[in-house]
Order: sequence, then structure tokens, then C-alpha cells
Amino acid sequence: MKWTNDRADNVEDRRGSGGGGMLVGGGLGTLIIAAIIFFLGGDPSSVLSGGLENSAPTEQRQLTKEELQIKEFVRMLSFENNETWTKIFSENGLRYEKPKIVLFENVTQSGCGTAQSSMGPFYCPADQTVYMDMSFFGELQSKFGAKATEFTVAYVMAHEIGHHIQTLLGTTQKVDQQRRSGQYSEAEMNKISVATELQADFFAGVWAKQTNNREHFLEPGDIESAMEAAAAVGDDNIQKRSTGYVNQEAFTHGRSQQRVEWFTKGYDTGDIREGNTFEQLLK
Repeated sequence: MKWTNDRADNVEDRRGSGGGGMLVGGGLGTLIIAAIIFFLGGDPSSVLSGGLENSAPTEQRQLTKEELQIKEFVRMLSFENNETWTKIFSENGLRYEKPKIVLFENVTQSGCGTAQSSMGPFYCPADQTVYMDMSFFGELQSKFGAKATEFTVAYVMAHEIGHHIQTLLGTTQKVDQQRRSGQYSEAEMNKISVATELQADFFAGVWAKQTNNREHFLEPGDIESAMEAAAAVGDDNIQKRSTGYVNQEAFTHGRSQQRVEWFTKGYDTGDIREGNTFEQLLK
């Protein structure tokens, strides 16, 4: 993908700040659940509620040239997300509020509790912040077979900002109310979770389409790399690689094919109004 000259001011870089440390506590169950949440999604507070603790912080260090370059790349992506979503919201009579982006390594604190690198990128609705440990993208390639490219990063970040869009539209709050009401079975809540994640994929596709219309930043292979990443983090692929079998009733993020389809639909239509995954999945 082509870099633009724009940079956002809502990116906080905590790498090298001495905030890392070894995690203790939580138990094997927490680690297993965290491994599932590793990929692209959701609010980790339920996993973290058991209370993970930090050991003594590591020493501060200077960021490498490559790490500084990554920060500039994330600042660019953040700006282009803000520009595109401000335009889309304005066209629909709404006001867009920028999320915060935090880069960290190992461990940091979030509004949803302690964040650790093994969880991968996630959005916390409590503080409207996307948390990203960039080591995730190496894991994405080595463990789940998706090639890590610049546009892979762009897709993942756009997916997490898609969860921010859901918070601004009230979708996140509605899903949380449904979860706390006790009126829905675990299987029903899993379907609602899948619809939530697929809509974030759809929003990522809308962002890619609208941003490319404005900046012409896509290059051959970019959309394919996003679809490859979407497929890699499908529940069926993760379960098969992790356990050797697939349990569809336990899906929370959607099948690989579904994730690709909804990202593609967002990209093909470029229209936020076409992304009602709840209506289609919960019939």
C-alpha cells in the first residue's frame, strides 16, 4: 500500500517506557481463553476479571528505527481512519469522535483491565481506545498462516476501529445489555458476538473502499492480504489449528468464509447502511 503524508495526533506510544513485565496469576483457563481472544476482537475485560498482576517493570529503552517507522505508519492509518469516518458520519447526520490508539509491548493498563500482548490488538469501549502490540503480526503469520503485510496491519486496525464505530452508534451498549440481561442462552449470545465481529469486518471494508476513493492508496495484492488475514482469524481456522477440530456452537467471531464475505461486502458497497449483520445472522 502507498503511504500518505498525513499523520494523526491521537496515537500514544508506550513501547520502551518500562511498563512491561511478567504476568502472573490467572490460571490455565485464563490463558486458553486469552489465546482465543488473541485475534481481532472484542472486550477482554471478562477474561481479565480474574486479576492479572504485573511484576516489576522493565527498564526503559530507546525505540529502534524500525519501531519509530511503525509508529509513523500507525499514525498515518489513524489519520486516514479519522478522515474517512468523519466524512461518513457527517453524510449521515452524525458526529464522529476519534478513538485513541495505544502502541505497547508485553503489558499495559487499559480501561478494560490489564492488557497483554498475547491478546493481540483489541478495542476497549470503556476508554474508547485501540490497544496494539505489533508482535501480534508475527504470530499471525507463524501460527495461523496469514502473510503479514502493511495492509494486514491496516485491516486489523480498521477492524478494531470498526468496534469503535459500533460504540459510537450504540451497538456495543445494546449487545452488552443483552449479555447482562440473562435472557439469551450462551448459543444465542455467541451468534450475537459473531454478528458484532462480522460487522466490524464490514466496516473495515467500507473504510478501505472510501479511503482508496480519496487517497488511491491501494496497490495490487492489498485487498487479497486483508482477506487472507480475515480468513486466518476465522473461528474454524483458529479452532482447527488449536484443537484439531471445529465446534461451530462455540464460534464468537465467525467462520473464515463469513469474515472474508463481510469484509468484501463492505469494500464492494462502500456503504455503511449495508452492514446489518444482526438482521442476516439472527433470523
